[in-house]
Amino acid sequence: WPSIYLGIDVIVNQETPPHINQVSAPSLLDLVVSLGTHDAQFHISELGTIFCYQPGTMIYLVGKLLTHAVPKWETGERIALAHYMKDAVHG
Repeated sequence: WPSIYLGIDVIVNQETPPHINQVSAPSLLDLVVSLGTHDAQFHISELGTIFCYQPGTMIYLVGKLLTHAVPKWETGERIALAHYMKDAVHG
């Protein structure tokens, strides 16, 4: 399908440890889309925030600059689509 993003990662039933997106462009927003049946949370360390990350949630963030994570959740299946622009192309 057509997309403005150059990269899309599919993450299935995996915890996502705290990280920044190494290849993302720091001047553009990444998009993470939550799918499945889970009850996960989305953490952004620098902001000290924890977001409810239910299926259907879309989060835009500067993934190159903000440390983010999805720790272990209690129930359900999690699918995440992580969309990003590559810094090498837009930098």
